[in-house]
Amino acid sequence: MHIGILGGSFNPPHLGHILAAQQVLDYTSISEVWFLPAYKHTFDKPLAPVADRVAMIKLVKFSGTRVSTLEVDYKLSGDTIELVPLFKKLYPNDSFTFIIGSDQLVTFTKWGSWESLLQKLPFLVVPRAGYPPKPLLKGMKLLDSSLFVETNISSSMIRERIKKRLPIDYFVPKKVVNYITEHNLYL
Repeated sequence: MHIGILGGSFNPPHLGHILAAQQVLDYTSISEVWFLPAYKHTFDKPLAPVADRVAMIKLVKFSGTRVSTLEVDYKLSGDTIELVPLFKKLYPNDSFTFIIGSDQLVTFTKWGSWESLLQKLPFLVVPRAGYPPKPLLKGMKLLDSSLFVETNISSSMIRERIKKRLPIDYFVPKKVVNYITEHNLYL
């Protein structure tokens, strides 16, 4: 099976994540997209507790997707390169492509072992509104379709709206809104 890995902190997950996953399934040969929540942020940004982030991403999975907790289970540092041997060991008959938004391109060379990572794992770049798809490095391919819907929804924008007591109902699935409310997250 060809699996697309959509990694992230999912702090919280939002419609941008869902749109990206659905469109990867629509416009590529990837047969399943796995949401892969980070155990911790690569650059040590503060995150909601990992149990809450995992619970929220599980609320958004849909047909053609699943949640993988590899980073959480193995308490990985957030460096994507650590996942490659796990994929090969645990899923030797599958192929993997890592999915990133075009917003990640300008800082991609700050990722740990980024050059080695590009040699070991292909990257699919999903367009994000306001972030040009460059620089595309060797080993990266842009998801390019005239029907692709771009968004600028971000987790940081969602958290800021929550702090300002603004509604998030049209940016985050209802189940996630309810979870955030019930657990008093991001206030």
